[in-house]
Amino acid sequence: MESPHSVNSPRRILSLSKQRVSFQDPDDKTGFGLSGEHGPKPSEVYGFVGSITVVVASIIFLIWAYVPEHWLHSIGITYYPSRYWALAVPTYVIVTIVLGLGFYIGLNFMSTPSPASLNTIYDEHSRDPSPINCSGDGAENAIEPMSDIDITRINNIMFRDTNL
Repeated sequence: MESPHSVNSPRRILSLSKQRVSFQDPDDKTGFGLSGEHGPKPSEVYGFVGSITVVVASIIFLIWAYVPEHWLHSIGITYYPSRYWALAVPTYVIVTIVLGLGFYIGLNFMSTPSPASLNTIYDEHSRDPSPINCSGDGAENAIEPMSDIDITRINNIMFRDTNL
């Protein structure tokens, strides 16, 4: 039944041929993307509620920051924070983000070895090339085992030394 050009995955079969590809879940009983009998996933609900909360909070913030005080008093809103915080909080957040990024970049520079250090060339995962043992008739070339390329060979290739 399956075509020879198909990939099996735990959730669906994707056809790599020119036939029409269907991305519907074969286990889906409702057809609406809900997870069967259990309703929507909690992450979807939290994402939806979070996005609505952010939109409502942004609208309230913009109304508080830009609407004149006498308009707020006329609709019965008399207690609210000082307008100073309409500029101070976003400024503090931006400065904190910039300082955090600067600290993160500085920490990475401090933890990186210097370019002259041998730790940039060799580490505990380095592999030296091992000799190939070919016990065949020579018609089949063996695949070399995985290893790191020696730095002298890289320098010879980069700086065009003809003696490889």
